[in-house]
Amino acid sequence: MSLLPIFLKLDGRRCLLVGAGNVALDKIGSLLTTGLQLRVVAPRARAEVQQLAAEGKLEWIERGFEPADLDGNFLVIAATDSPDVNAAVYRAAVERKIACNSVDDIPNCDFFFGSVVSRGALQVAISTGGNSPAFAQRLRSEIDEQLPQDLAPWLESLGQLRREVLAQFPSGETRKLLLHKLAQREVCAAEDCPARQMAFGLVDDELDRSFDADDGEYSAPHEEEFAYEADSRRDATVETVHLVGAGPGDPELLCVKALRLIQTGDVILHDDLVPQAILDCASPSAEIVNVGKRCGIKTITQNEINEMMIEHARAGRSVIRLKSGDPLLFGRAAEEIAALNMAGIPLEIVPGITAACAAAASIGCSLTERGSASSVIFTTGHRAHPQADGALAKPEPLRPDEATRVVYMPGRDLRPLAEEWLGQGLPPELPCVVVSRAAQPDQLVLRTTLGALCAAEATLAPSLVIAGWALQTKGNTEENKNSS
Repeated sequence: MSLLPIFLKLDGRRCLLVGAGNVALDKIGSLLTTGLQLRVVAPRARAEVQQLAAEGKLEWIERGFEPADLDGNFLVIAATDSPDVNAAVYRAAVERKIACNSVDDIPNCDFFFGSVVSRGALQVAISTGGNSPAFAQRLRSEIDEQLPQDLAPWLESLGQLRREVLAQFPSGETRKLLLHKLAQREVCAAEDCPARQMAFGLVDDELDRSFDADDGEYSAPHEEEFAYEADSRRDATVETVHLVGAGPGDPELLCVKALRLIQTGDVILHDDLVPQAILDCASPSAEIVNVGKRCGIKTITQNEINEMMIEHARAGRSVIRLKSGDPLLFGRAAEEIAALNMAGIPLEIVPGITAACAAAASIGCSLTERGSASSVIFTTGHRAHPQADGALAKPEPLRPDEATRVVYMPGRDLRPLAEEWLGQGLPPELPCVVVSRAAQPDQLVLRTTLGALCAAEATLAPSLVIAGWALQTKGNTEENKNSS
């Protein structure tokens, strides 16, 4: 069964609702918001229905259904507790070619009610074809939680701006591209709204150059011509670059803002560790470029990445610099932030769940355990070389019970790390955990001690090492469970 999702204008149209009990009452609320003229036919009615009739919001006919009740109606809903009555309503509606919905009776339905998420004029409707209204309601709740609450005024302002653009500019590729760009910007009703200035300032000049005053014919420029122009023009239409944290790799662990940006971005420049499941969230029209560097193999330099971000932003494209985990932790974000600031490119940073937190959550362990670890040390196996003058001195090692240590990118051979920690005086019995591909379906966890870490087998990258007495609480809990 193939259904066509449509949104009907019902204001002023007549609708018949057969039934006035609990089932019918659930439908009345959504029906009355559309502005239709609702007539209810039923021998008995709930008090709420009687009150609505007394207030003139609907008409109640206090008797049983008769086929003639259908005449002159645009829609009909059968919502009684009698399958025979509902079936009779449907048969009579079919004879008169009137669309009918028989509640919870799929064979006797021409259309289905969807579960709706509303933000003013924005409506997201979900239908399961009558198979599981409960599942549709579950999806509705999930979507409702993710959609920003302030979409209604934004959409109203966007709609007004769109109508002004349609009235002022001729149809063509330029106007189409402009409308798509406006849909990705923050729009408000103010006269000095940046989106409004972009629409009626910069684009107006572009359209004027494309209009031939001699013959009065409009020739829309190609999309590429509109997007890439001289530097003086590009500086005025520059887009924001978003440094976005992709988290540990599970799309469900993306923050809501990160997901929205990924779904709407024009260009996505991503690290090699960002999995395909997250890239699949991007728009089909987005340009997706892998700019990752792994295991010492560099196919692109950091300067080239910086230049790509700047070039796309100046061309008016929304750029998503997608980094695994959190962009501010071992992601070379400082270099990219400095490059964007120097180029005068607007920047926004959207944090993500870092691998250390994902790994700790996956093994059910707190990184800070009262009485075991009051702090956490994040470090990486790829250490920067110290300066020749010794300006980068090693910090004094903490006592074993002062911190939980987390090492990102420890390398396949953990012997050097273990020997270094043992040399610092950490005890061989210190609990250690090696987590590979944290929070992903193929996650692997190796529990060991610092003394045995030297002989640990290589794990699948990316991996990290967690060491500290805070891990002991989790280990003791598991031992107690196993022994009981």
